[in-house]
Amino acid sequence: MTNEFPQALTIAGSDSGGGAGMQADLKTIQMRHVFATMVVVAVTAQNTLGVQDALALPTEIIDAQFASLADDFKIRAAKTGMIAKGGAKLLADEAITTVKEELSPLATLVTPNLPEAEALTGLKAERPADMVKIGQALQKLGPKNVLVKGGHLGGDQAASDFVLMEDGTSFWMTSPRIDTVRTHGTGDTISACITAELAKGVGLEQAIRTAKGYVEATIRDTIQVGHGPLNHWAL
Repeated sequence: MTNEFPQALTIAGSDSGGGAGMQADLKTIQMRHVFATMVVVAVTAQNTLGVQDALALPTEIIDAQFASLADDFKIRAAKTGMIAKGGAKLLADEAITTVKEELSPLATLVTPNLPEAEALTGLKAERPADMVKIGQALQKLGPKNVLVKGGHLGGDQAASDFVLMEDGTSFWMTSPRIDTVRTHGTGDTISACITAELAKGVGLEQAIRTAKGYVEATIRDTIQVGHGPLNHWAL
């Protein structure tokens, strides 16, 4: 059979530092043995310390990239997103509104960290119970499933994420908190891993759990590059 190898798409900004954004997506998808394709929507001047500048591409070239992929590839799963955890605002206010009102209802899964979730819902998270309320509020925006990443909640012992599924069931994923600054690109990596697993036909819950384990490994098995990229070679 032709064109049946698992193929996934990332719609993202390019990270010149290679640790986050499109570059993290491509590395992750390829590591999960899925063919990675891309639509570049922005170019950033970025390293593991932060984002120094960003430039959005014209919609004409973005549309042309989509058309080009559609003519040749059989995309099974796609991901997008561009709100940084490090304080750099990569979306204008009107674009955040578009994410809430137009993009979120189309999503099978949204995977915000707490600053992103707070921006989308207006709710603040100070304890784990707040993550449940945020997850419920996010689901009311229209996405079928929600993964609220709790790494920003603090605490010395564990990092916990809350998952709310389309059928109303939910579960927590907890991993030991690793004392390191090398966490640049975690959000992109977990969502890219989920996307890759879905492209292979894996069920959503298993894809989420696999991605959680993969990201934990990329943090734990560190590499000494810059000031904080993940080790995407980790297994």
